[in-house]
Order: sequence, then structure tokens, then C-alpha cells
Amino acid sequence: MTVKRMDNVGIVVEDIDATIGFFIELGLELEGRAPIKGDWADGVTGLCDMRVEIAMMCTPDGHSRLELSRFLAPPVVTDHRSAPVNALGYLRVMFTVEDIDDTLARLVKRGAELVGKVVQYENTYRLCYIRGPEGILIGLAQELG
Repeated sequence: MTVKRMDNVGIVVEDIDATIGFFIELGLELEGRAPIKGDWADGVTGLCDMRVEIAMMCTPDGHSRLELSRFLAPPVVTDHRSAPVNALGYLRVMFTVEDIDDTLARLVKRGAELVGKVVQYENTYRLCYIRGPEGILIGLAQELG
């Protein structure tokens, strides 16, 4: 076996404070926040004179993480925030929640918008997509039974 685990998913944002608040409301915990720069960071990203602020968010079970990044330099070059669900490349992050209706009610207060509607898949899940801060596409799933 070559892979030990998936460590995190990275999302680039403009307003890191609002995005942290949104994911805390969803139930993630802020594990740490730090500025990143230097030769090693330039080398791993392939960006010269890179400066970024990151925040690591962790799920309550400790198994999954989101790395939120706000680039200070160089400037962000592409914006995928309004891409539809069938766009190529990174699409969404899916979270299993205890109560999808309660979760939606709380996240709408933080600016989330429902994409389509909440649907039920057989007797297994209730599911929906939402757009969170900065248009981040998030899937929510509630296990049934």
C-alpha cells in the first residue's frame, strides 16, 4: 500500500475569517492558523515569493481536514466560485450531518444558499448541495435509519 491516508482538501478563499466562521458553524474545529512563506513554500507550490495565510479546520472525529488558504502574493489568477456542479476539476466537499434541516437553517444565517433542493435517495440518505462563503460548493448528507 502506498497511501496511508488523505490528509486534507485545500480551498483558496478571499475572506478567511468569514470562511472559518462558516465551517465552525457547520461543526468543524479550527486546528490552527498561520502565515506561510519562504523558500520551502515557494519550492513546494512552484510560486515565487509566495505568501499565504492558512487555517486548518478539522472534523469532530479528527479524521478529515480542510486547509483554507488566503493568498497575499502572488495574486490569485483564476476564479471558480460560480462554476456549475458539472465543471471539470475540484467540485465540492461532502459532509455527513446529524440533521440536515437544522444544519441548513444555521448555515443560511451565515449566507449559505441551497442549490436545487433537499432530496432523499432511497431509504439511505437525505442530500443537498449548498453554496457557502465565496461560492464554495458543499454537499450535505444525512444518513437515514
